[in-house]
Amino acid sequence: MSLDATAKLRFLHMSPRKVRLVADMVRGQQVNTALVTLRFTPRFAAKPLEKLLKSAVANFTNLEGNEGANVDDLVVKHLCVDEGPTMKRFRPRAQGRASRILKRSSHVTLVIGEQGEATAVEVPVQTEKKED
Repeated sequence: MSLDATAKLRFLHMSPRKVRLVADMVRGQQVNTALVTLRFTPRFAAKPLEKLLKSAVANFTNLEGNEGANVDDLVVKHLCVDEGPTMKRFRPRAQGRASRILKRSSHVTLVIGEQGEATAVEVPVQTEKKED
């Protein structure tokens, strides 16, 4: 049994909404497929996510319980894009007014693991029988 590897990217100066568009494309894919997808995606968020995925693979190979594990069997198990701190700036407008500019940032968490392992415990559903 191998352990899952985690990599975090914090304070990415990009809106979480834009990063989630790219994250949705690679969530649940195998690592090799996800790397190819990120490499050829024209969105600006693809490059930091590609670096994060490579970091997670390096973390997986350096974990103590994963000596004999095959890197080709790895899957992106969990990819979460959360909102980071927002910087507030002001831009001068007409007639002496000012409008607020929000410069958003993101926190990204990536978990990879082997494909054969179950991620959730299945609970059998019991149906009740009616007796007349």
